[in-house]
Amino acid sequence: MAEPVALLALAIEAAIGWPDALHRRIGHPVGAFAAIIERCEQRWNRPERTDGSRRLAGIACIMLLLILAIGGGVLLEQGGRLIAGRWAWIGVTLLAVPGMAAGSLYRHVRAVAAPLRDGRIEAARAAVGMIVGRDTERLDEAGVARAAIESLAESFCDGVVAPLFWLMLGGLPGLWAYKAINTADSLIGHREPRWRAFGWAAARLDDLLNLIPARLSGLLLCLAGAGGWRIMLRDASRHASPNAGWPEAAMAGALHLCLAGPIAYDGMAQDKPWIGAGRRDLKAADIDAALRLYVRACLLLGLVAGLSAWRLS
Repeated sequence: MAEPVALLALAIEAAIGWPDALHRRIGHPVGAFAAIIERCEQRWNRPERTDGSRRLAGIACIMLLLILAIGGGVLLEQGGRLIAGRWAWIGVTLLAVPGMAAGSLYRHVRAVAAPLRDGRIEAARAAVGMIVGRDTERLDEAGVARAAIESLAESFCDGVVAPLFWLMLGGLPGLWAYKAINTADSLIGHREPRWRAFGWAAARLDDLLNLIPARLSGLLLCLAGAGGWRIMLRDASRHASPNAGWPEAAMAGALHLCLAGPIAYDGMAQDKPWIGAGRRDLKAADIDAALRLYVRACLLLGLVAGLSAWRLS
């Protein structure tokens, strides 16, 4: 049942996303994970504690998240089967929808391209600031475009391929366990002194859970772009993350452009290596090209999920 559920959940989210009206009324499930993480961080990640103590506290936070995510997923799946019988898959599909982000990612990145194309750089900076963690106040047109394309590439793994992979492998418990860990990594899995010890478990477990999906993401982008293999294999390891470099290098290779390079976080400049070839200033048209590639890769992913469902039906 996991394969048709995964395919339908991906299609529904791509079509309608997580409606604003629903978000205003009940929020988003990921918001519940974020609230738990922030509460644990406030209580347990105190600066007077030793690094060892803070690391253990971070592990306890991750264990709490996994218990809630996996336990909740099991209860919902089993409860649905008891109540709805053979129609339980409908409820599972609807519960899986907010774990996907194919449509919402497309809309967020498209929202960067529109003002950039019109020359409204401040609006473009604000839009890209919604999807990246770097400093955006001083980004020029090329910097905004590069940040948007990088986020699209990395989030293709985090928001589309990996959730679908873990839903197909582990049902709702697998999906929501992944989303819990990925949320923890985005909030506390950083290298700054405040987070390094407490977020260690979140960062390492997120690396592990994305190990296969990241490489699948790169494969799909290269297939969808009819190229990019050489750059992906050459430059994936240039990224600081053991996983994010795969879809990012694949995107750069397929579109014949450069990503990464020098950026700033919290006012601190970081001289990151370039990924790709043919360095040039990027524009809104490059974001449009990246979105077209992304859509083709999502369709390929849907085809894979559909073929899996057909073979196992």
